[in-house]
Amino acid sequence: MSTDRQAAQAASAAPPPTPDTDPAQPQPPTAAEPAEQGAAAAEPAEQQPQAAEGGARSGEAEGTEAAEPVEPGAAGGGQARSGGAGSGGPGAEPPVSGRGGVGESPAGTSTTDRPTDPDAAAPGGPEAEDDTAQEPAAEAADDAPGAQEAAEPTASTGSEEPAQPALSEAAAELAAQKVERERIARRKAERQGPVDAGAKLSGKAADLLAAVRAVESGDKPSPVYFDEAPTAPRRAPEAPATPRPVRPAAPAPTAAGIDGVRAVLARGAAPEALAVPAATALGEDAAEQLAHDPWRLLAVAGVRPTQADGFARALLGPDAGPGDERRAAALVGWLLDQAALKGHTALEAPTLEAALSQYGVPDPAESLEQAIGEGTVLVFQEPLGPPVAEGEEQPVRVLVGLEGYALAEESLADGLARLANTFDDPADWEKAATGPGAELIRAVSGHGLVTHTGGEAARAEPLALLAVARDQGLRVCLAAHTPAHGAVTARDLLSGAAGPGRDADGQFAVDLLVVLDAPQLDVETAAALVESVPDGARLVLSGDPGVLGSAGPGRVFGDVLAARACPQLVSRTPDPGPIGELVSGIGVGELNQVDAPGKEVVIVPVRDAGEAVHRAVQLVAESVPRAFGIPADAVQVITPGHGGPAGTRALNAALKERLNPGPGRFGGFDPGDRVVHVPSPGRAVPARVVSADAQGLHLDAAGGRIVVPKEQVESQVRHGWAVTAHQAVGARWPAVVVVLPGDAAQALSRDWVYTAFGRAERHLSVVHGVDQGLPRAVAEVLPKPRTTRLTGLLRALVAAAQDQPE
Repeated sequence: MSTDRQAAQAASAAPPPTPDTDPAQPQPPTAAEPAEQGAAAAEPAEQQPQAAEGGARSGEAEGTEAAEPVEPGAAGGGQARSGGAGSGGPGAEPPVSGRGGVGESPAGTSTTDRPTDPDAAAPGGPEAEDDTAQEPAAEAADDAPGAQEAAEPTASTGSEEPAQPALSEAAAELAAQKVERERIARRKAERQGPVDAGAKLSGKAADLLAAVRAVESGDKPSPVYFDEAPTAPRRAPEAPATPRPVRPAAPAPTAAGIDGVRAVLARGAAPEALAVPAATALGEDAAEQLAHDPWRLLAVAGVRPTQADGFARALLGPDAGPGDERRAAALVGWLLDQAALKGHTALEAPTLEAALSQYGVPDPAESLEQAIGEGTVLVFQEPLGPPVAEGEEQPVRVLVGLEGYALAEESLADGLARLANTFDDPADWEKAATGPGAELIRAVSGHGLVTHTGGEAARAEPLALLAVARDQGLRVCLAAHTPAHGAVTARDLLSGAAGPGRDADGQFAVDLLVVLDAPQLDVETAAALVESVPDGARLVLSGDPGVLGSAGPGRVFGDVLAARACPQLVSRTPDPGPIGELVSGIGVGELNQVDAPGKEVVIVPVRDAGEAVHRAVQLVAESVPRAFGIPADAVQVITPGHGGPAGTRALNAALKERLNPGPGRFGGFDPGDRVVHVPSPGRAVPARVVSADAQGLHLDAAGGRIVVPKEQVESQVRHGWAVTAHQAVGARWPAVVVVLPGDAAQALSRDWVYTAFGRAERHLSVVHGVDQGLPRAVAEVLPKPRTTRLTGLLRALVAAAQDQPE
C-alpha cells in the first residue's frame, strides 16, 4: 500500500474536523446509511424481473435486470476524505470536494460522523421491471435463469400483463441471408466427413449426446447441429455470389386467428390482451397450438411459468402436472430465452438442469435429452484445456442453445475468419502512418481484420485511419452505436437507411468499414454486419472494453479479443483532464483522488432519495449553467434504474416540472420535452417532442423527424432528461450529473460506474448517497460473465487455417 493511501486511511479513521461554519458554505448534508447487506444484498434488484409489480426496490438497474453483478466488497474506502461539499440553496455553485476527487467526499469525515438515519436504508429504490426496450435484460436472481421463481406458487395468468414482443431488425437481416449460410454449410460438408458426436465422452456429457446419436441413426427428426470443429474458409469463392433475397415480413395475424386465440385464452382464464401477441408469436395455428399445449403461451414475451401453469391447469385440469413433457420442453426454450436477455447465447447443461429442477421438473436430465432429441434446442461440446494425447479423454463442457443464436454465432465466426484469411492486398501506407493513429494505420494496411481498444480520446485514431484510406482512394464507412458526426448507426447501415448501400452481390459497397462502440454489438447485429462486408475488404472493430456490454445476447468484442484471431491495437492516448484521470482509475478498479482546480469533478453528498432529486434538479437548472456556461439542455442526468424515488421516472417528473412544465397533453408529453425513443430493445435515440396529431407523436432526433404511432408512444417513448447508463452508452454530453441514491448501492458495478462517469466531457457532478458502496463496487464488483461460443469457434477456425497448406 502506498504512503498516500495509508495516510488517507489514517485520516478517514481520525475524528472529523470541525465543520466550516461560514454561512456562505453551508454544512454538507448527512449521508445515507449503507443499505442492509443480508441475504438479499448478494444480488442486484434488477436481477428479479418478476418483482415489477412487487413494490419499489433498488436497482431496476438499467431497467431490465441489466448484467451488473452487485456483490459489494469492502475495499476502496481508504482514499476517502472530507469533501466539504455544501448543500447550497438556489443559485449556489456546484459544491466541490476537498481536492475535487470522487474518492474524497463520499465516505470521508464529512459523511461518516453523522447521525444514523433509519429511513436512509429502507426499500424504495428503483424497482425491477421488465423493461427490455431500454437495456440488457434479465439478470435473474440466480445464475440459473429463472431460478428465483421456481418456488413460487402457481399464479393466475391474469395477474400480470406481458409486454408486446419486439422484433429484432438484425434477426430479420440474418434470416434474409439464409441462402448464403446454406452455401457455407454445403461447402463445409464437402470438406468434412461425419462428426463422431460424443465418441470420447462419458458420464453426463455422453448422456446428453445420446439424443444426437439417435437423430443420426434416423430415429428422430434431424435438427441442425454445430458441434463439429469449424473449418477455415477457402481463399476463393466457388462461384460468384448471388444477390441475397429480401425476406418478406411475417404476415400479420388474421382477425379469425386472433378470435380463435381469444376464445382459448378465455377458457383458460387468461387476459384477453394476450390474444394479439400470442397470435403473432405462434402463427396462424396459434389457437390449436395453445389448446393442445397450453405451455406454448411462454412464447409470448412477458409471460412467466407460473402464469403458463395456471393457464394449463384451467385448460387441462389435473393432467397439467409438473412432469408433463410439453411443460418441460416449453421451459427449456423459455429458460434459454431468459438467458439470452441476460446476454448468454448458450447455457451449460448443468445450469439448465438446475433451473429445470427449481421449476419442479421431476427428471431435468431426461427432459433436456428429450428437448435435444426433438430439435427444440441444440447441443454443443467445447474442449476444455489444451489438447490431450491420443487415447486420452479430452475434457469438454456441454452447452445448450437455441438455433437462432447458434446460427448467428457460427455465421459471425465464419465471417470474421473469412475477412482475416481472404485478405490478400496489403498496401504500403508507411508514409501516411504518422501521428497518434500511426500503429493502427500500419496494421490495417496489411490485414483484413483488426481490433482497436481505447478510451474516448482514442476515437481520434480510427478517424485518422479513415482519412488516410480516403486519400488512398478506398471506399470507407464509419459506423457507431449512436448517431455521431460523420458516422452512421449500425442499424441504419444494415437497413440501408444510411451508409454506402449495397452492391450487386448484396454486400456493402466499401473497402474499409470501421465500427466504433464495438462492445455494443450483439451477436445478431455483428453477424449481419460481418456477412455484408465483401471479401478482400478491411474491417476494424474499435471500442472501450471497460464500458457496459451489449443489450442483446453475446459478448462479441470481448470474445474476438480473447480469441486473438487478428492484430490487436491498444491505444496509448489517455483521456485528458481530471475526468479522464478519474475514469481511467475506475477502469482498473481504483477510485482515485483527482485534482480538479476548475471544478471538473464535484461531489454532492445527500441523505436520502428526496434530497438526491432536489439536488439533481438544482444542479441541472441552476448551478451547472451558471458556473460553467453549459445550458441545461446540455446537462444529462444518469441514474441506476427507472423506478423508485430517485429513478429516471421521478427525476424526469421533477426536471420536466422545472424545465418544461406542461399538462402532458400528448400522452404525457409536451412540445419541447426531452425524450428517448426506443424503437427496439437496446436502442435508445435521444430526441425532442415537436408536436402530435392523428399520425402520432412527432419527434426531432438530431435533425431527423420521427413519427411514433400513438398506440406505441407509451411503450417506446420516455422522458429523457434522466436516463440509465445503458441508455447513455455511446454518447457524451458537456456536463453529466450522476445520481446515486442510498438504495442503489447494490445496483452498482465497475463497468456501470465507468460508463456513467465517462459520459461527461467538461464537468461531472456526483450526487452521492451510497457511502462506501461506490468504492466497493469499483474495486470488487466486476461485470457478470456471459456464456458464449464465439471465442472457441474463432480459435478453432484460426487453428484450422494454420493447418491448411497454402
